[in-house]
Amino acid sequence: MDLPQEWKHTTNIYEVNVRQYTKEGTFKAFEKEMPRLKNMGVKTLWFMPVTPIAQQNKKGSLGSPYAASDYTSINPEFGTMDDFKHMVNEAHRLGFKVIIDWVANHTGWDHIWTKTNPEFYLRENGTFKMASGMDDIIELDYQNKEMRQKMIEAMKFWVKETGVDGFRCDLASWVTVDFWEEARPELEKIKPLFFIGEFDELENPEHGKIFDASYSWKWMHKSADFYKNNMPIRELIDLLRKYSQIGDSSMRAWFTTNHDENSWNGTEFEKYGDITKPMAVFSATWNGIPLLYSGQELPNLKRLEFFEKDPIEWTNNCAMADFYKTLLNLKSSNPALRGGDQNVVTYLLNTTANDKIFAYIRKNKWNEVLVILNFSKEEVEFSIEDENVSGVFKNVFDSTKRDFNNGKDFMFKVSDFAVFEK
Repeated sequence: MDLPQEWKHTTNIYEVNVRQYTKEGTFKAFEKEMPRLKNMGVKTLWFMPVTPIAQQNKKGSLGSPYAASDYTSINPEFGTMDDFKHMVNEAHRLGFKVIIDWVANHTGWDHIWTKTNPEFYLRENGTFKMASGMDDIIELDYQNKEMRQKMIEAMKFWVKETGVDGFRCDLASWVTVDFWEEARPELEKIKPLFFIGEFDELENPEHGKIFDASYSWKWMHKSADFYKNNMPIRELIDLLRKYSQIGDSSMRAWFTTNHDENSWNGTEFEKYGDITKPMAVFSATWNGIPLLYSGQELPNLKRLEFFEKDPIEWTNNCAMADFYKTLLNLKSSNPALRGGDQNVVTYLLNTTANDKIFAYIRKNKWNEVLVILNFSKEEVEFSIEDENVSGVFKNVFDSTKRDFNNGKDFMFKVSDFAVFEK
């Protein structure tokens, strides 16, 4: 059996926004894109919520996928349950793992439970309790044992009926940790599953014990501030050390954008400017799991509407596809990039420009991956002064060889990066 304990170490995750992915905005239309994504090296497809959207108090003309009206049916906007099952089967045939977004903290105002089991919800001012700051959703009551059981049954439905391989758990830390402790073993009686939680383990360490992977929100905010406010690299390194101290029982997911970031805070280019590509290289090569969002391979330069139809403007040329293909294939094939593996050691490297260049080497026995990133807004001439780098490496982007015993000097332009493997 292909246990998640094994494939999770080499996987990457590609977030699918079905509504905006194609003009049709359906599972059938997305299915045609899957061979292209397989060719790009994508391993795990994460689908934003596929459940129907509540109509009461909905936002915009289409509403938020995160405001469910029923946990065990399909959003008709995307097609039918049979369409979804067909797509999952086809994804599995192509070698993908499939995970779905699970929104356990809240539902929409006219979710089926509001009629059948109103006691499943928290109350406020004589009505259902609105989720903090979001008036289209209402909070569930995790003190209610029957509700918890029904939630687990709903999750089981998707594993049994559609064969999904796991869940991306929305706002996982807003849900009491003992629910996840109860839910995961119950679900894994069906088959081993992969769980990634939307929480930062530095803030919610107790959730980290249950999830295979978690978000790196602190890193995302800190790295954006770093670029915009010209902060010292030292602050980034200090934060990465804190993440590393968590240990290997769980992994971090690293990303430059996702559905929330793109729609509300801007594209990765708005956030990271000159270091967008170096940040993407970091996300694919640091310890953990790379997370990509729909359209990054284009690249998509626009903020996608969240509550309206606003399709990605695909062209025949995905200019970043080869860039990501190189990184994703390296991540899944080189043992030095295995996430959450105690056999991998990561060394931060000393250079003559430590205030501008972020360099590290990851080693797993005789496998080595060397990553050098220009995190500054200027040209940098520098050399690596570190005994951890020696011998002959191959540049993964242009296949040229370099013997670092004959010198470690570099000249990097703005936005430059280099990745070598041994």
